[in-house]
Amino acid sequence: MPIKLTSKQRAELRGRANSLPSIISVGKAGVTPELVAMVDEALTARELIKISIQENCDTPAADTARMVSERTRSEVVQQIGRKIVLYRKNHKLEK
Repeated sequence: MPIKLTSKQRAELRGRANSLPSIISVGKAGVTPELVAMVDEALTARELIKISIQENCDTPAADTARMVSERTRSEVVQQIGRKIVLYRKNHKLEK
């Protein structure tokens, strides 16, 4: 289960995410096991990632954000329009 972020932590992560490019796109296929695996790998490597949802994706952005965060055990930092920012702490990166 992911840790719950405080509003202060969430604000700091939103600020860091502003300059991030979207590294993963969700397309027509929606949230597939392959997409979840890619997001999981990206979160392990970076902790904070931005995802864009293409217009041909049938699932609403909020539902997509919720599904991806649940399946990767990450926290949705923000979801604005078709952009999602996810965070998952990686304790190994600190060492």
